[in-house]
Amino acid sequence: MFARTPRLTLRPGWIEDAPALTRAVAHECVVAKLARLPWPYDLVDAETFLTMPVARDETRCLIFAHDMGAEPQLIGGCGISRDDGQPNLGYWLTPDAWGRGYATEAGRAMLGIARWSLGHRHLAAHHHLDNPASGRVLRKLGFVPTGVREPRPSRARAKAVPSVSYALSLEDAEIEAPRMAA
Repeated sequence: MFARTPRLTLRPGWIEDAPALTRAVAHECVVAKLARLPWPYDLVDAETFLTMPVARDETRCLIFAHDMGAEPQLIGGCGISRDDGQPNLGYWLTPDAWGRGYATEAGRAMLGIARWSLGHRHLAAHHHLDNPASGRVLRKLGFVPTGVREPRPSRARAKAVPSVSYALSLEDAEIEAPRMAA
């Protein structure tokens, strides 16, 4: 699936994206905030990620900013994946893209995809306690804390770290259908 926002294009990753993906995500400060990525992260990890199958009710997109220069820049990733049996929103941005509202903009597009294309009624999300910026993004998107605080995996840190869980009813939220193609 592809989605377009005023400043971003979300699209599936292709094997040709592996070098740019590696450059964008291979920062310890990024990988340490995610559940499944190893540290260090290298080209083989990117190629493996880009060739993994995606379930029918999931999606994985790379985020390209088209307001940062002449050519679109790969600045992050977002998707809907199954976690603990329920659909879960996940996202990350490269450090040069932090603080510009891109995560919220991409997240809104992904909520539209989850609701209108994948047919999900509810989403979960989590963030490590030492990543409060992610919690702010989730709250802007309409997620509410569930009250569950528990250790969640961080492969890069090789341990579980304290995390906060969130939930969102897509049926109750006002979510626009994204400008997209499948």
